[in-house]
Amino acid sequence: MKLTTKRIILRDITMKDAESLSKNANDKEIWYFTEVIPYPYKVEDAKLFVKKCQKDAKEKPRKNYEFGIALKSEKRVIGMISLMKVDRQHKKTTLGYWLGKKYRGKGIMTEVEKAILDFAFKKLKLNKVSGDVVIENKASIALFKKFNFRKVGTLKEELIKKGKSLDGYRYELLLKDYEKNLRTY
Repeated sequence: MKLTTKRIILRDITMKDAESLSKNANDKEIWYFTEVIPYPYKVEDAKLFVKKCQKDAKEKPRKNYEFGIALKSEKRVIGMISLMKVDRQHKKTTLGYWLGKKYRGKGIMTEVEKAILDFAFKKLKLNKVSGDVVIENKASIALFKKFNFRKVGTLKEELIKKGKSLDGYRYELLLKDYEKNLRTY
């Protein structure tokens, strides 16, 4: 499966992506702000993740859509964006993502998030996309706000990192709010 934008290709990942995944996800900040990515993130970790994604892609109906983020100019995976636990009955999913440090601050995630939201709402016909974020993750909070997600709650002691409990926020975007704001994205 593949989605494309002006600068980006979102695609299913393969074993050929394991080295690039490892290189870009091997970041303490990614580990700190995510629930399941270990640090250090080794090639072996990436290979296990690729196998999981390949298994998920074969599920019918598919419950998880994990897309590698690749710049058209480089073609290698520099991050990931996922729609997890797609619930077709209740028309909802959870969004998660990360991007390699070298590629942040260049508008890439704005382009990627627009594409994944279009996919969720237009192709999958979902009604709600949710996402959780650690309170300290200012960049992700700004991205949720840019797309008019609304904060719906605080997640007390959601993650434990470095022996410290981290609080988070839950954000949601409904189809009607997405459609209302399409011109502003």
